[in-house]
Amino acid sequence: MKMIRPSLLRPILLQQPQRRMAGGFPPTMRAKKNKFVEEWNGLRETTELKFEVDQGMLPSIITMCFLIPAGVYVWTKGEFQSKGDRRYEKTC
Repeated sequence: MKMIRPSLLRPILLQQPQRRMAGGFPPTMRAKKNKFVEEWNGLRETTELKFEVDQGMLPSIITMCFLIPAGVYVWTKGEFQSKGDRRYEKTC
């Protein structure tokens, strides 16, 4: 077997491996931006600036935040009571 001189190995050992982000994919497989996604993200970032509440929205906010959840609660509670479910018995 032939011995390799250490002076020839030194540049090979000191060379840093090439670092690629995202799991080592080649540059040809980089992410391509979708203009519709970028537009959606821009709108999401400025939602608090564009969102306005006025008197016309008040009935829908009350309906969505209070009446529908209360209706679901009353309906499921009645269902548990009528079926005699063990989960209802433990809570009452």
